[in-house]
Amino acid sequence: MSSDRTDAESKVSGNQANIPARVRRELGIDDGDQLRWHVEEDGTVRVEVVQQEAGTFAKFEGYDGESATDVSAEHDAWGVDVE
Repeated sequence: MSSDRTDAESKVSGNQANIPARVRRELGIDDGDQLRWHVEEDGTVRVEVVQQEAGTFAKFEGYDGESATDVSAEHDAWGVDVE
């Protein structure tokens, strides 16, 4: 986006402002994403889009299969490691 043009405008209602659809599409903003607001010393505002990681296994990196596992011997019925 160029800083010398207006990409879109929205009005504030109460304490909320809508993000124009064109801006949401261009930045890939979806439900559940977070916006981090940064106010610079010169008064300009910078917004960082933080994409949500969806699903139960969003942070699961997988198992590389290098060592054998025995789930029933290493974990209880709730999946907690057996000491």
